[in-house]
Amino acid sequence: MEFGMFHQFPALPGRSEREAFEEAFAQIDAAERWGLDVMWLAELHFDPQRSVLSAPLSIASAVAARTNRIKIGIAVQVLPLCHPLRIAEEGATVDQISGGRLIFGVGRSGLPRTYEDYGVSYTESRDRFVEVLDIVEQAWSQPAVCYEGKYYNFKNITVAPKPLQKPLPPIRIAAASPDTYPQVGERGLPIFINARYGSFSEFAPEISKYREAYAAAGHPGHGQVYLRVPTYLAETEERAYSEPQESLMHFYHEQAQRLRDSLSRAGTRAIEGRAERLKRIENLTYDEALTGQVLVGTPQMVTDRLGALQDELGIDGILAELNCGGLVPHDRVMTALHLLCEEVMPRFH
Repeated sequence: MEFGMFHQFPALPGRSEREAFEEAFAQIDAAERWGLDVMWLAELHFDPQRSVLSAPLSIASAVAARTNRIKIGIAVQVLPLCHPLRIAEEGATVDQISGGRLIFGVGRSGLPRTYEDYGVSYTESRDRFVEVLDIVEQAWSQPAVCYEGKYYNFKNITVAPKPLQKPLPPIRIAAASPDTYPQVGERGLPIFINARYGSFSEFAPEISKYREAYAAAGHPGHGQVYLRVPTYLAETEERAYSEPQESLMHFYHEQAQRLRDSLSRAGTRAIEGRAERLKRIENLTYDEALTGQVLVGTPQMVTDRLGALQDELGIDGILAELNCGGLVPHDRVMTALHLLCEEVMPRFH
């Protein structure tokens, strides 16, 4: 099983952006030392109270320069907001300078406001996503890009550099809506699932649809599934329960606000079950959250829960969100990361 840490470079209340970057890089340096498989970088825009990570490929370059071993994942690059040739150039550059350590995670993002701020219609996000991904794959694997689409048209354009990894770096796609799962399976790419609230078992039917479409399209293997999940570890059950409570509940409160905002915007009212998700989290208690889609506990508790998930869902790895909500102090994030790397990860490698 692959173990990664999902990082959004959280903004720190009452502290500078410089301190936010310094703490995040200290955690990345520790992950490199302690043997973590992948560091995953978010892409978040125009939310200074939440994150300073708006340019993941720039951060990926910095990670590449200060590490030698750990893989560098993007979770996720919001493709409909990108120019396809520019993102192909930048991604290939990161792959070259990292020595072939890039994992290119892509998605559409669930924040319509970001699209509005960029001047892109959210209703165009599906079609734009497909076009940009098609062009990036072609730019990385073919001598030249020739493409005719609804939004982009290119004739015989050569992108340089090419990625170091051949035929191209690993690409994974985030899935949120039910129809996305079979679409990604048909395309033959690994899938991200974003765990938040509810039961892990709710993912089983969608994963089955993904793997059925993957097999029906004739792709080798069974289709890889990776789970991004709020995670926290401490030496005792009591500390594991109490220490992330403020941050996790802050996260759910912020999620509810973002869903309300999305539902108020034109063209998004019925998209992807947002109203249903809002109802589920508006009155969520902390104890209810801990019985749902989180991995919180001692190393043994997390190991047991992760083993059960592997058996039930057949997941191939996790993106552990060790500071979900962004309010867990740096030293506690470091402890949780160390426990994950030293006491949980070896049992699955």
